[in-house]
Amino acid sequence: MISIKTPHEIAIMKQAGKIINEAHRLLASFVIPGMSTFDLDLLAKNFYQKKSVISAFKGYNGFPKHICASVNEVVVHGIPSKKTILKQGDIITLDLGINYQGYYVDCAYSYAVGTVCQT
Repeated sequence: MISIKTPHEIAIMKQAGKIINEAHRLLASFVIPGMSTFDLDLLAKNFYQKKSVISAFKGYNGFPKHICASVNEVVVHGIPSKKTILKQGDIITLDLGINYQGYYVDCAYSYAVGTVCQT
């Protein structure tokens, strides 16, 4: 069943989208060689707390982290780790999801770490 949203509900959803976009912009600025996916998750956790939003992922079916960070051949829903250190030429997909005032938004972007070889 499709539920028609009120202008107030649409405003909340719009704000949720702005927050997750801001989170992506923040994390993208730290997608650099030497950064661990664990540290990216910690940045997201701190940002979420600052914005009073809840991670949609942490605890969902036992998922242990606040974001999904999939590097290179990891297809989807990679778990951030201190052992996963970004290197020049890597491709990382950051999947973020939040609950803001009862509304969920989820957004994933892929980023190049430095310069990526075309072959």
